[in-house]
Amino acid sequence: MSAPEPLDPSQLNLCDDSVGDPSPVPFDPLRLCVFTTVALLTCVFGPLSLLAFAITAIIGYAKARGAGLMRSRCKLRDTRLVLGYLTFLAVAAAVAIPFWVMLWARVLG
Repeated sequence: MSAPEPLDPSQLNLCDDSVGDPSPVPFDPLRLCVFTTVALLTCVFGPLSLLAFAITAIIGYAKARGAGLMRSRCKLRDTRLVLGYLTFLAVAAAVAIPFWVMLWARVLG
């Protein structure tokens, strides 16, 4: 087996003129669709959806923290604060569910 040829730094980062510029990928507003879907679910299911999303997020952040994530891209940054915030929302949703059910019972009854 022969030794590999040494790299020539002047040949790095060059453009091949026979290949055209890649076409730019248009912006995909997926997040806006996700936010709208979450808002729809929250309108339809009220505190039940908040509780479901909060529990899902708590499980995800707890696993991530257990795997070593100490800082999140969430505005709260510290994963302990994020978990506290999510736990507060889950408890608030659980407290609100009976009131929400009574409201719908009065509206539909």
